[in-house]
Amino acid sequence: MTEQPTDAAFPPEPHGSLTIRTLAMPADTNPAGDIFGGWVMSQMDIAGAIAAVEAVGGRVVTVAVEAMTFIAPVKVGDVLCVYTSVERIGRTSITIAIEAWARRNRVDDRVQVTQGRWVYVALGEDGSKRVISE
Repeated sequence: MTEQPTDAAFPPEPHGSLTIRTLAMPADTNPAGDIFGGWVMSQMDIAGAIAAVEAVGGRVVTVAVEAMTFIAPVKVGDVLCVYTSVERIGRTSITIAIEAWARRNRVDDRVQVTQGRWVYVALGEDGSKRVISE
């Protein structure tokens, strides 16, 4: 009988492409001393927008956060790594799956801290919705 691998032997890996990395600083903390969830969400939105712009070839705006789950806190000094992947491209909108992982103590020890799904709408030069060309 073959032994099954354990979680410790095969830690989870991020899904998608590394889109941004940033350092969590003391100014970004909440009263408990953890990094404020709104700061993490903002970094995820920025990464999602970068991925959406690249995928649709132009300007986008955030229209919805369909899902967001906080899994673990981000600590001061963590390197927040945000991964994105295109989940769906519609007529005028694009859905991006986003995962945020923290590298503790700026080393390879990494833990997933959040995941979510954002929806962006493509805009034309005049600021109105535009059809996403294939």
